[in-house]
Amino acid sequence: MSEFIMLLAPANQGQGGGGGNPIMAFLPFILIIVIMYFLMIRPQSKRQKEKQKMLDALKKGDNVITMGGIHGKVVGFTDDNKTVILKIDDNVKVNVERSAITAVKSVGSKN
Repeated sequence: MSEFIMLLAPANQGQGGGGGNPIMAFLPFILIIVIMYFLMIRPQSKRQKEKQKMLDALKKGDNVITMGGIHGKVVGFTDDNKTVILKIDDNVKVNVERSAITAVKSVGSKN
């Protein structure tokens, strides 16, 4: 019976059993989270800030491209300033959400 108890007892019973540093156990997870932040989360937040800055700077006369691929010229804004009125062609105006605009084309660009 004593042999059975010896098998169940921890192997380092006589060494003090201090265990390891708990921070060292979580270090790989912490490093993965830090790497994910710098490779994925931070660049995404920078792109969002740049897009918001571009959308806030929209003004009449800007040539823009929407998410749907529509090219148009900003001719106005609605009262709530969330919708942009785009002129696509002569006598064709479309209301588009401000968030649907993906790019502002330069004035000299033909594309």
